[in-house]
Amino acid sequence: MSQALSYLESPCGVIAIAGDDYGLTSVAFVEDATLPENPSLVTQQCCSQLAAYFAGTLKVFNLPLNPAGTAFQQRVWRQLSAIEYGQTTSYGTVATRLGQPTASRAVGMANGKNPLAIIVPCHRVIGSNGTLTGYAGGLTRKRFLLSLEGAL
Repeated sequence: MSQALSYLESPCGVIAIAGDDYGLTSVAFVEDATLPENPSLVTQQCCSQLAAYFAGTLKVFNLPLNPAGTAFQQRVWRQLSAIEYGQTTSYGTVATRLGQPTASRAVGMANGKNPLAIIVPCHRVIGSNGTLTGYAGGLTRKRFLLSLEGAL
């Protein structure tokens, strides 16, 4: 299986985009582009779509995804993908939508393990009281992304 890697300079930092023969495996904020690029069609498509997202012209990503995770994490990430651009929801609401209303902590854990930042919009999940809570990319980036989408 071939592994591909591309980088994108975004308004909120460098993003490393990795994929394999089946789709994107990782979209993550990094300090800098340390590994040599080995782009593929899917990583280049992701770069183009992310650039359009940051330019405000793309609201829905259309990319093949292949993130590694448990069955529960995969279910959570599918729920996150259903949160529309410019909208936010709470961990408890995601848990309820999964049919597990008491699983908000588990949803939070799965949210934190999301390997596809922005593409699977974990930044759109906030505290039930409306506060911005943890984000693997940092709260400054979360605030930026939600502001970009008009959700703040």
